Amino acid sequence: MADRHVVVFGASLGGVGALLRIASLLPAQFPAIIAVTLHIGAQPSILPELLSRRGPNRAVHPRDGDRPEPGKIYVAPPDHHLLLEPQGIHLARGPRENHVRPAIDPMFRSAAIGWGSRVIGVVLTGELDDGTAGLAAIKKCGGIAIVQDPQEATARGMPQSALDNVEVDHCLPLDQIVPLLERLVARDGAGTGRAPPEHLLREHASSQGSGHMSDLSTIGSVSNLTCPECGGALWELADDRPLRYRCHTGHAYTALSLDDAQAGAVDHGLAATLRALREREFLLLRLASVNDAAGDRAQADVGRREAARVRAQAAELERMAKTSTPSNAPSAAA
Repeated sequence: MADRHVVVFGASLGGVGALLRIASLLPAQFPAIIAVTLHIGAQPSILPELLSRRGPNRAVHPRDGDRPEPGKIYVAPPDHHLLLEPQGIHLARGPRENHVRPAIDPMFRSAAIGWGSRVIGVVLTGELDDGTAGLAAIKKCGGIAIVQDPQEATARGMPQSALDNVEVDHCLPLDQIVPLLERLVARDGAGTGRAPPEHLLREHASSQGSGHMSDLSTIGSVSNLTCPECGGALWELADDRPLRYRCHTGHAYTALSLDDAQAGAVDHGLAATLRALREREFLLLRLASVNDAAGDRAQADVGRREAARVRAQAAELERMAKTSTPSNAPSAAA
């Protein structure tokens, strides 16, 4: 399969409609391997069925070890990264990247390492910036980068981030992407392009749990930040844009996705603290009523005053929670 072209699509918010349009425009028996990652999390997905109905090429959730072949659309299944390797497809429940699984960057990165200049990466509609680092990896290995025009995307964050941070080859409206792919795939590729950079190989190994902690020190430096998912130290990667972080257990973030994850952690912490304060107020008032019944008015008054203080704390915390920045985590279900 190493002599085939590979086309990888990444999408998030608004991605179902965009991918259905792409599927409807692809010719039958499209002569390249096609793989798709949509941010669906662990939700059940019928995206393969939807894509199969819309166009002439069958779409499937692959099994681990399947050999990729042209004429099919391979869709990352729920809660699994889809990794493309010349010897077969690998499905991994590895650490989340950019706070999502499946994530776009691991698929793009694996395709870049395996197919070099024969890879065409396409970033479609979506929030935040998953796909940007993966598209940069494709470019570093000699591949081609395509981005949906942000002006027509349902969510412009992902395509705009790719344009801002990667030397993109083509930025096109959705309906012009498939005709371009047909022309690109019709070309005779010359070899597999440049050898993958060493830092890319080390990062890929680290993301799959097959690397060592020392690998992170060769591709980045320890930051003052911790991973929102496992609490481990985060290394700031010495990479091109965008600014990125990775922990030794494999979680990876762009600065934007890290900010989003931290905002979610703050929201969760505020909610947990608010619940604890309300429960403490309830308990203090219950104790005050018991002391009243026992004739201990002094202790009952102390309890009621403390309950009032806790109630005021809860009201202030609730005000803070209502004015905090909402999370913009990418999500799309199909």
